[in-house]
Amino acid sequence: MTVTRLLLRTRAAAHIAAVVPAYNVARELPEVLRAMPALFTTIIVVDDASSDDTAAVAEHYSQIDPRVVVVRHEKNRGVGGAMISGFKHAIDAGADVVVKIDGDGQMPLWLVPELVQPLIDGTADYTKGNRFRDFQAIRAMPLVRRLGNVILSFLTKAATGYWNAFDPANGFLAIRCDVLSQIPLDKIDRGYFFETSMLSHLYLLGAVVKEIPMPARYAGETSSLSIAQVLHQFPPRLFWSLVRRLTMKNFVYDFNLESFHLATGLPLLLAGLVYGGYHWWWYTSRGLAAPVGTVVLSALLITLGTQLLISAVNLDLQAIPREPINTGPIVREDARPQTSELSPRTPST
Repeated sequence: MTVTRLLLRTRAAAHIAAVVPAYNVARELPEVLRAMPALFTTIIVVDDASSDDTAAVAEHYSQIDPRVVVVRHEKNRGVGGAMISGFKHAIDAGADVVVKIDGDGQMPLWLVPELVQPLIDGTADYTKGNRFRDFQAIRAMPLVRRLGNVILSFLTKAATGYWNAFDPANGFLAIRCDVLSQIPLDKIDRGYFFETSMLSHLYLLGAVVKEIPMPARYAGETSSLSIAQVLHQFPPRLFWSLVRRLTMKNFVYDFNLESFHLATGLPLLLAGLVYGGYHWWWYTSRGLAAPVGTVVLSALLITLGTQLLISAVNLDLQAIPREPINTGPIVREDARPQTSELSPRTPST
């Protein structure tokens, strides 16, 4: 199917809303709004308390394009906070699918049909871009940034449970509204951890995530997310996401073989480390050789605990959601008009 036919079929079948988190992007926003594909029924620009003319630019285009609706924040809430406001307005507008389009012009808008089609067909609940399929562009990525993305992606896989997903910080994403309405939006992270926080909540719902290859832009591009921010913010949040996911999945929503392996393996490993470590210190500090029984018992506890945890990891790898939780393909007998249902035009939240 060609992109043109795909776009026409998608536009006729579903109400697709674009949410544009905008903070000090007065120069880039006009080009983004002019390039918006016709398949978007509603375009929600969330001015996150910008200090430049972003709000004025958005207001101007709302008079030109009836699809454009402006939401203004009195205080800056971060990209996650802007998206949460946009999500809520898209749901109120009756959207079937919501797409995140950054206001800085970095998103490949020509790939929007490919991003939303799995959602329209009902084969996925959430789609996101993956820049690591573009091998030519990846070669232009600075080595430090490349290694950082690889490490961050692996840690995110463990924290969210989506072992088949990569490039977690990618903000080119779309979600079905019948799935979005099941997420506690007030618990989504407001900052740069937004995308990972979304994945963490989606996993607990059992949502299917599909990745769409997209080009990477790294030549001369400066990331708004610094290495210092990543090191300071992400590790503790990833750790607590992992703990929350494993606890909810294995001891609240269900109790299965993985639950048993975790419940027995972790205590055994900790007991072996504490028992062995204490006796190693006690005998070493006195210049004595530890009894064989003490050494064997410690090694046995550590070995059993490690084996059980490895089995738990293997079971977790097999537990990636594969059946969509959405209500099925989106088919509407009457296409929606290309105007927004939101009123008034510039709500303030």
